[in-house]
Amino acid sequence: MPMTLAEKILARASGNREVAAGDYVTAKIDVAMAHEGASWVIDELMRAGIDKVWDSERIVILFDHWAPAPTELTATMHKKVREFVKRHKIKHFYDIKAGICHQIMPEMGHVRPGELIVGTDSHTTTYGAFGAGGTGLGTTDMAVVFVTGELWFRVPETIKFQVDGSLPKYVTSKDVILKIAGKYGTEVAQYKSVEFEGSAIRAMSLASRMTLSNMTMEIGAKFALIAPDDKTISYVKSRTTKPFTPMYPDPDASYEKVYELNVSDLEPQVAFPHSVDNVKPVSEAEGVKVDQALIGSCTNGRLEDLAAAAEILKNRKVHPDVRLIVIPASREVYLEALRAGIIETLLEAGAVVCNPTCGPCMGTHLGLLAEGERCISSSNRNFKGRMGSSKSEIYLASPYVVAASAVRGEITDPRKLMEVRK
Repeated sequence: MPMTLAEKILARASGNREVAAGDYVTAKIDVAMAHEGASWVIDELMRAGIDKVWDSERIVILFDHWAPAPTELTATMHKKVREFVKRHKIKHFYDIKAGICHQIMPEMGHVRPGELIVGTDSHTTTYGAFGAGGTGLGTTDMAVVFVTGELWFRVPETIKFQVDGSLPKYVTSKDVILKIAGKYGTEVAQYKSVEFEGSAIRAMSLASRMTLSNMTMEIGAKFALIAPDDKTISYVKSRTTKPFTPMYPDPDASYEKVYELNVSDLEPQVAFPHSVDNVKPVSEAEGVKVDQALIGSCTNGRLEDLAAAAEILKNRKVHPDVRLIVIPASREVYLEALRAGIIETLLEAGAVVCNPTCGPCMGTHLGLLAEGERCISSSNRNFKGRMGSSKSEIYLASPYVVAASAVRGEITDPRKLMEVRK
């Protein structure tokens, strides 16, 4: 029976020759990731009187949401997790210096094509950019995984986005996923697996694909998969010596729906408050004044994102009424940006560069908004109160748009700003 990529991954993980949408399977987990949510997982285990883990080498724990700890409560959570890590000899533990979970996981070789990965974070779909089945779990389900290494799944239906054409200059994968969210809504992939195919996808860097798979969670996806290619295999092999078996959808696999997009004429997109699908082209957003600009998060804090911002900001200054906050996604990204002179460019323009962390994307520290303030952000959510006051506003856009807006003090099309330079 022909299978989609999600079906192939779940069939392998559950020991079945084939599975179909709607089947229920018990699957073996290849890797379980937990950030500070590990604290709540430990609470679940303690309530059940359990103090063991199924495999200390298949559990990855790190701190990113509240790093360094901004309150006594989060410091206590960190302490609890550190003690758990030591007690159970968890091999792969990354403390506050490492960075954001969805950047650290592939960087450290924990994401491999064809594998099934679960995490205590909804944006675990990011790993689909590497052809891995990544999905988020609640703490009760993760407690079960910590102890047994298994979990039940309903095999999801699969929809496909066929994305062709060539992205214009200053238009990115962030604009593609915002366009999809705006056109099809936040429910189009509810508990479905999404596969991305097409010439535009093949041309994307792995970092750009990660942005795409990351934000596909915002349209409800269970998995957000891109079949591995030479770029994928080369990167993964450079990060791990562990063997892996890439999987690919069958050519005649059955999809619930196929959506076709040509992005050759796509312009930068902006998601207006307070929903990710409230999307308009930047031409309809220009002139909206902003108080803060954020470049970072698990969506757009990678080297190419910082480089995009630096391209816009080189020999320019951040508007005096704007706070530009830049947060590299990992220590590795930070160091690479330092070596490339990107951090210097950002600082000279007036940006504040913070340690790798989720920061204001979680609404807990490093740049919260006051009542009546607006932020243009490269992050993934713009829900009411997400970055502080429930009476503030968050606009989502690519790093190019964020940086251009930081210069002008209002939402700005980066293409127009760069024309001025020419």
